[in-house]
Amino acid sequence: MTDRDDAVPALAEAFREHGFEGASLAQLSAATGLGKGSLYNFFPGGKDEMAAAVLANVDAWFTGNVFAPLRNATPGDADAIDAMFDAVVYYFRSGRRVCLQGAFALGRERDKFAATISGYFGEWIESLAAALRGAGVRDSEARASAAEAVAAIQGGIILSRALDEPEVFTQTVVRQRARLLSHFTG
Repeated sequence: MTDRDDAVPALAEAFREHGFEGASLAQLSAATGLGKGSLYNFFPGGKDEMAAAVLANVDAWFTGNVFAPLRNATPGDADAIDAMFDAVVYYFRSGRRVCLQGAFALGRERDKFAATISGYFGEWIESLAAALRGAGVRDSEARASAAEAVAAIQGGIILSRALDEPEVFTQTVVRQRARLLSHFTG
C-alpha cells in the first residue's frame, strides 16, 4: 500500500471482523500489510483516525450510490428506490457483511463517532423519504416508512449474521422493496 486511501478498505474489514475495541494495532497492521510506523504515518491520530477514515469512506460510497440517487430521483419514478435495494444487497454482500455504522452504534465507541453515525443513518432516512415524497407519500408517512425500511435492513444484517442464514437478509430486502415500491404503483 502506497497511500492512506489504499489502507482504508483493509482497515474496514479488520474493524468488521474484530470490532473497534477488539481490533488491535497488530491486527490492523496485519490487515493492511503496513508496519505500525507506516500506519501511524498515514493515521497520526491512531485507531480513532483510522476508524474515522473508514466511516467517511463508507459514507462516501453510500452518498454516491444510495443517498444522492434517492434525493435526485425524478418524482414518481421508482428506479432510485429499486436501485437502493440493489446497492444495499451488493454492499452488504447479501447480509454477509457487517454495517460498520451499525456496529459502531452498538459499541462503546458510539459516543466517539456519534455525529458520523447519526449523520449516516439520518441521511439515509431523509434521502429515502424524499424519494417516497416524490411518489406522493405524505411527509410524516414517508419519513416513518423510510425509517422502518432502514431499520429492517439493519436488523436483517444482524439476524443473518447471528443465525448464519443470509436468506434472512434477502427475504427482508424483498419484503421492504415490495412495500416501498407499492407506493409507486397505487
